Amino acid sequence: MDKCSFCGRTKDEVELLIAGMDGHICDRCIEQAYAIVEEEFKGKGEFDISGIKLSKPKEMKEFLDQYVIGQDHAKKILSVAVYNHYKRLAQKIDQDETEIEKSNIILVGPTGTGKTLLARTIAKMLHVPFTMVDATVLTEAGYVGEDIESLLTRLLQAADYNVEAAEKGIVFIDEIDKIARKGDNPSITRDVSGEGVQQGLLKLLEGSIVNVPPQGGRKHPEQRMIPVNTKNILFICGGAFDGIERKIAQRLNTKVVGFNAIEGTATINRDNLMQYITPMDLKSFGMIPEIIGRLPVITYLDPLDKDALRRILTEPKNAIVKQYVKLFELDGIALNFNDSALEYIVNIAVEFKLGARGLRSICETIMVDAMFEMPSNGKKKFTIDEKYAREKIESSGMQLLKAG
Repeated sequence: MDKCSFCGRTKDEVELLIAGMDGHICDRCIEQAYAIVEEEFKGKGEFDISGIKLSKPKEMKEFLDQYVIGQDHAKKILSVAVYNHYKRLAQKIDQDETEIEKSNIILVGPTGTGKTLLARTIAKMLHVPFTMVDATVLTEAGYVGEDIESLLTRLLQAADYNVEAAEKGIVFIDEIDKIARKGDNPSITRDVSGEGVQQGLLKLLEGSIVNVPPQGGRKHPEQRMIPVNTKNILFICGGAFDGIERKIAQRLNTKVVGFNAIEGTATINRDNLMQYITPMDLKSFGMIPEIIGRLPVITYLDPLDKDALRRILTEPKNAIVKQYVKLFELDGIALNFNDSALEYIVNIAVEFKLGARGLRSICETIMVDAMFEMPSNGKKKFTIDEKYAREKIESSGMQLLKAG
């Protein structure tokens, strides 16, 4: 009788027995072999960190230009910081040689201006492990919420558990402003999701060996911890810092007293105070001095005007309009947007005050009926004009949600 050449089970004892040239293998042995192969190759992953193709800062900015409209100052600062960071990793340190320190970055700007997109795009270009974490879910160890180490767990998962690759990856911590200290005085009450998280982030940002639970901490206390050295992980933090303009305005107005003060403030751009941001403003907002010191590269993102929003709709490689055209093209339909329709979408986005993020939801509201009906009605051409867009927005009731 035929039997498995690996475990010796007969054909009657297994569900499947596959014959080879000189032997057989059963379904159970195939499953075990597959698990062994998976375990063996887990950790090798797809990231070849030794062969990072490091472009010059100008080339990095040109790549970012393809995906992110405007924000030239932020793109320049980010390109230089990332270039210096990965150049630092390639440095062979001799005993008497100057050691270059890590330059973590903080991006400050209103919602929908492209903070997350900038970080994701730069990681895509370098082809290094990248993860994004929302700071609002983080709490001190022992409290309900996610441990601070969980962001390294996510980075490990993004690197297919290749520790060497994860140790040279990029972590984007979003909504960093939401963990600002709640009160003016430090440590009067336990602030487990504010100052407590800032304190916990210190060791990660500066660089230390952290034991990371691969499965996410408290739920699996018996699991083996993975040591991860954060010394070479680049941390990019982003936040809207809503209301920080008031702190900046106060600082700019109280610099000097007397007639010269009026002369000095005449050149200040009141419409974009964020460009004058300093570490002092972050401290007065509620960030602790220690964490500001570990985020030495500070840059701002400009609020998006109508021209920038219009370009975002049509110019980037993955522009929203291009995505809809492609979707309809797959059904054999030629889609076209009139200039008047694009102008109307931009005007609505400005009224909503949601930046680039609002463009997608507005377009989705306009397009949903067309996407539902067009694949079935046999038409091969479809044009979106201002009249059609206005009808869809008004019938949806979206106008009622307009920002004040």
